[in-house]
Amino acid sequence: MMSTYVLDAGNLLMRWLHVIAAIAWIGESIYFVMLDNSLRAPRGQHARQLGVHGEMWAVHGGGFYHNQKYLTNPAELPDDLHWSYWKAYTTWLSGFALFAAMYLYRPEFYLVNPDSSWAWAASLTGMQASVLAVAFLLLGYIVYSQLCRRISPTMQRDGLLSAAVGVMMVAVAYLTVHIFPGRAAFLITGALMATCMSANVFFWIIPGQRRMVAALKTGNKPDPLDGMRGKQRSVHNTYFTLPVVLLMLSNHYSFIYTGPWAWVIMCLFIFAGALIRQYFVLRHMKKNRPVYPLAGVVLLVLALWLAAPASTPQQAAGQGSDMTRVQSIVAARCVQCHSATPSYEGFTAPPAGMVLDTQEQILLHASQIKQVVASAYMPLGNLTKMSDEERAVIAAWSSQP
Repeated sequence: MMSTYVLDAGNLLMRWLHVIAAIAWIGESIYFVMLDNSLRAPRGQHARQLGVHGEMWAVHGGGFYHNQKYLTNPAELPDDLHWSYWKAYTTWLSGFALFAAMYLYRPEFYLVNPDSSWAWAASLTGMQASVLAVAFLLLGYIVYSQLCRRISPTMQRDGLLSAAVGVMMVAVAYLTVHIFPGRAAFLITGALMATCMSANVFFWIIPGQRRMVAALKTGNKPDPLDGMRGKQRSVHNTYFTLPVVLLMLSNHYSFIYTGPWAWVIMCLFIFAGALIRQYFVLRHMKKNRPVYPLAGVVLLVLALWLAAPASTPQQAAGQGSDMTRVQSIVAARCVQCHSATPSYEGFTAPPAGMVLDTQEQILLHASQIKQVVASAYMPLGNLTKMSDEERAVIAAWSSQP
């Protein structure tokens, strides 16, 4: 019991670190995108002579700021340059640690999908599912990076590249939803996008910037491709941001990943986030294009429509399964975890705070129980062996008095 508590406490602290690092990284990333797109040609002759590419005046916190951007030829280069990378690395490392502590540590619970329509996926062992989940992160980044290098090596065909990356994400959504349980599928897809974002910083943005700094310090002319490539990968990161945040929050809302259209819903959320982000990117350029957020909202409405449960006629009181039968199923299949004192190994508290020890507690969560049981999301991995007959009993249950 104490080892489980230590694991939960470590999970809490690591999750806190992950969220803090992500807020800092995303905030700084969004700020620099805003800054870069808000730059205007320098007004003073002296600034132009110094090689200033663009500048922006801002007011904040009781003071005024004058930001200037040089492409590759600043007049001087101080030693105390500000570098932006540890926030990205900390976000990814803490996120992967959380993924390992929860999903990879108990893959039979979170990663194995015995209800997959693909026989080979349904028969995966916990270890095989874990290896496949990590492979998605590694191979997904390799495919993404190859698309960048082959389609737009000189950053001249970014439109075609964006379309290719969009197709890649549709393929990833389809594959993950059919291989893993819905909750894990959404998380793995988000983790893949976050891996691409962090790898962009680690393999491309920071090394390119280091080469530029080294060239300037030795009096050589930096390779302009380093700056162009860094800008390209930074732009990709900003469009990944909103979808990644949504996918990381998705585990709290089972209705979006337990239905038959889960992979379509995931794609709609990804593209909606990118469209909404595009609106703000253009706003920084003094371009107001409301069509982008409107299109994003349309996709979100479509996603929520697809996720909505099918309406069923309300049963009259006394019809269907009685409360005693439902309570016996819950006692046999659910309270191992959803109890004030869980008996299932690895739990020190009921998941999501949902306690189902008494009839009153079951009635309080009736709609949620029917939803997650009917979709086969619960019990997780069906470890308690809930039968189709038992699911049908709960589906037919009228919780009305």
